[in-house]
Amino acid sequence: MYQTLRRAVVALAVLAAAACGGQREEAATPPPPDSVPVVVLETSMGRIVLELDRARAPRTVDNILRHLAVNFYDGLIFHRVAAGFVVQTGMATPDGMVRTSSAPPVVNEADNGLKNLRGTLGLARFNDPQSGGVQFFINLKDNPELDFRARAAGAWGYAVFGRVTEGMEVVDRIGRARTGTAAGTGETPLEPIVVNRAYVVPRDSTRRPTP
Repeated sequence: MYQTLRRAVVALAVLAAAACGGQREEAATPPPPDSVPVVVLETSMGRIVLELDRARAPRTVDNILRHLAVNFYDGLIFHRVAAGFVVQTGMATPDGMVRTSSAPPVVNEADNGLKNLRGTLGLARFNDPQSGGVQFFINLKDNPELDFRARAAGAWGYAVFGRVTEGMEVVDRIGRARTGTAAGTGETPLEPIVVNRAYVVPRDSTRRPTP
C-alpha cells in the first residue's frame, strides 16, 4: 500500500506533494493569541516539543494552530525523510490516503528574519512562493539555500515559523529512517513514522518531573 504513496510524493526540494481528493478537513477558529505557542508531537518514534514564533510568522502560526485545533495532524506520517536535510509531515496517512485542507494558502512570511537552521520548522510549499499551507518540515541541519533572499521568483525561500525545543534526538532518528521503494528510490520511510497526536499545551506543562 506504500507503493502508491511513494509514487505520489514528488521529490522536490522541500516542496509539498500534489494533493488531490482524499480526506478533507475544515479549519476551526484559532485559540486565543499566544506569542510563542508550544506544540507537542507524539510520534511513533518519540516525543517532540515545538515553539512557534507568532510574532515573526503570525499568519503561518495561526494557520497551523487552526489545524491543530481540529486534530488535522493526528494520524499523519512523516511522508518525506531526506537524510541530512529535512523531515516533513502534514499530508499522508499510513494507509496511503492524502489529507487536504479547505483553508486557503498562507502568505509567504520567509522575509521575517528567521533562518532555516538545524531544528527550525519551515512551511512547505509548491513552486509558487505563496502556496504554503499545512505541510511543514524540520531542518536536520543548517539549510541556508532555503532562506529568503528577495521578493522574486526563485528567491523567496521557505518561511521559518518555529523551532524544536525538546526531542531533537527523535527528529534525528526519524532522519535516519530507511526510505525508498522496490526500485530503491524515494524519500518515504519504508516503515511508517506516525504523528499519533499533535496538540498545543501550556508553556510549563512540557517540563518532565524530576525524580
